[in-house]
Amino acid sequence: MKTIRDYEDIIDLPHHVSRTRQPMSRINRAAQFAPFAALTGFEDCTDEAARLTSSKPELTETMQNELNDKMRILNERIAENPCITVTYFIPDALKEGGSIAVYSGSVRRIDEISRRIIFTDRTELELDNILSIELGGI
Repeated sequence: MKTIRDYEDIIDLPHHVSRTRQPMSRINRAAQFAPFAALTGFEDCTDEAARLTSSKPELTETMQNELNDKMRILNERIAENPCITVTYFIPDALKEGGSIAVYSGSVRRIDEISRRIIFTDRTELELDNILSIELGGI
């Protein structure tokens, strides 16, 4: 193993500076040591494969009946812009499954044609993806 004593003869020599070439900028020097990506896009693919999704929960008949009852109550009180909390499923655009999210807000209207609940802040949720509704103050 070499020690500092092995370099005593050159340790105090001045650093060489070329008279004909400009010194390299720090950015260019750093670029020489940047990691090399031999497989472009490989990291994105592995990240996508590792991303977890879950399947859409199936509602039991009881849960579906409860959801229908709450939708009926919501339709009756729509003029009041009731505040609700919705648990819903978001399908994944790239792979099978998706994720579950919760949203709270005041309902502006229910569009039966496009099958969406539209909130006062213009958020829209698909009726077919709703798993449960909590009616706040109704």
